[in-house]
Amino acid sequence: MARRAVGFGRRLRRRPAQRRLFQLVTLGCSLALAPSAWLWISAGDRVGTVASAPSAPVAVVFGAGLFDGKPSPYLAHRLDAAVELYERQKVRAILVTGDNGRTSYDETDAMRRYLVEHGVPEVRVVGDYAGFDTWDSCTRAHRVFGVDRAVLVSQDFHVRRALALCEAAGIESYAVGVPEVRDLTWLYGGFREVPGAGKALLNAWLRPDPLFLGPREPGVPRALEDAGAAGAGGGAGGGAGSGAGVR
Repeated sequence: MARRAVGFGRRLRRRPAQRRLFQLVTLGCSLALAPSAWLWISAGDRVGTVASAPSAPVAVVFGAGLFDGKPSPYLAHRLDAAVELYERQKVRAILVTGDNGRTSYDETDAMRRYLVEHGVPEVRVVGDYAGFDTWDSCTRAHRVFGVDRAVLVSQDFHVRRALALCEAAGIESYAVGVPEVRDLTWLYGGFREVPGAGKALLNAWLRPDPLFLGPREPGVPRALEDAGAAGAGGGAGGGAGSGAGVR
């Protein structure tokens, strides 16, 4: 009986500790997932498909890696969506933003080449070579390239983060979420979004300068000028709204 009493007393002492541990784990999980919940709530109904996207002056395509100097499958799917946006005359220019931090790796020019090879006029494709992360891409699109309104193109697991950050950077945005097969790559991308959402919340709150800011670039206004001239002459690409949305 004495042994049973001692064992029962130990179990009682352990229960408050177990309860506190459970509460701490629950709190930790809630805090970790809160930024992701913020991304989903803030996106509202501004995430959709190419078909549902409204007209905007510019599509912004985010980099997603290269294989042997060419766009990875995920990046190619993003670029295919941008081509479709252009062909449907929903955008008049495309800003590709990627990593060219070293001479041996140039996401941006690979993206530009892909779009031109798939029928987008070269003058309508503008490259940002310092889009090292999503925040840098968004804030540079606004502060360097003068974009105020855009359709964002990325995979479905990433596009809400892009939307929140571009809105925080000053761009009125709609996002096209490119669907993918739910394989290991997709799962890995989705898992990365948990810490990515926390970083996004800090960036949206603090709004730091990008790694490289630099002077204003005239590429996007020039592309829209060309589109306006083509539209006035009956050429392609003149139907995606007015020049409003780019400073």
